[in-house]
Amino acid sequence: MYQKRFAHLLELMQAAQLDAIAINPGHSLKYLTGLDFHLMERPIVLLITDKGKTAMVLPELEVSRADKSPITAHLFPYNDNPTNWQQSFFEATNYLGIHTMKIGVEPTRLRFLELNFLQNAAPQAAMVSGAEVFEQIRIIKDANEIALMQKAAQIAETGLENTLSLVKPGVTEKELATELVLQCLRAGGDAEFPFNPIVSSGPNSADPHAMPTDRKIQSGELLLFDWGASYEGYASDITRTFAVGEPDPEFIKIAEIVARANLAGRKTGRPGIPAGDVDRSTRKVIEEAGYGQYFTHRTGHGLGMEGHESPYLFSENELLLAEGMVYTVEPGIYLTGRGGIRIEDDVVVNQHGSFSLSTLERGLKVIG
Repeated sequence: MYQKRFAHLLELMQAAQLDAIAINPGHSLKYLTGLDFHLMERPIVLLITDKGKTAMVLPELEVSRADKSPITAHLFPYNDNPTNWQQSFFEATNYLGIHTMKIGVEPTRLRFLELNFLQNAAPQAAMVSGAEVFEQIRIIKDANEIALMQKAAQIAETGLENTLSLVKPGVTEKELATELVLQCLRAGGDAEFPFNPIVSSGPNSADPHAMPTDRKIQSGELLLFDWGASYEGYASDITRTFAVGEPDPEFIKIAEIVARANLAGRKTGRPGIPAGDVDRSTRKVIEEAGYGQYFTHRTGHGLGMEGHESPYLFSENELLLAEGMVYTVEPGIYLTGRGGIRIEDDVVVNQHGSFSLSTLERGLKVIG
């Protein structure tokens, strides 16, 4: 599996005309090597040339773990004295001979810390964005990856179902968020979550990226959960909105509109169409219902080892969907100061069209 991924990486590098790439700890490094290092004050960088030659700069304490990777790299360890770290970078770049090469970096991941060491070691090399490579390397999921994401969705749904019994007027958003995390762990989720859960009530639910607060839930208002779980490193990301007691009649109407938009988005995806078509399909439903100005974000984003990755579903995106892509469909309508409704599912493109990994009821259910 890792050899196949490594070969695909070299193909992408050659297509992007990159002589080498630099990868620091994160999902791309884990995907390619199986090594799950954390970002810390000690730099770790894997360098790979377009011919497949590799070198890794890392702390001595991580050598035994690096030796277990199925991808063999020549290691250049350093000790805990920071004055010695640059030397390991000099040795690694000399070993690879990349002093005048074009080196692609992961633009959303590589820090100034690693970049500075690399630039000092190879001042004539061109450090450029490797986004073209990193956005493509994990975009197609195989059957095993999809199975892990299916399990992550099941864990998340079980976690929410086991949390809902606590919902009642007077409980706080933070209390529910804490319970939701606990229940996802009990259901078998990884200790590391793809993101912190959003639990937002009443007017807070009109903020798409609200954080849980000490606000107490009140009868007659909306309660939104946007949460996910990870399973063996793969993520789920789901949103469901509930009514605590009898809701405002307008929100009953809005919930039905958002549900139709969500269905349209889930049904649109298939191989060969632009990613933007999914966004246009959900947006059309909401605009025709007269709430277009209250749908304030893209329809969705890719999902995999990260909670947000390619493909991104915005109207102008002409990237063609392909079998094995996984993304969220999450239309919403948000009335500032009153409340918002979002319905989000995790969708897989297959040879026939697309299907949802998440299955929880999507209507506006009254609880509490």
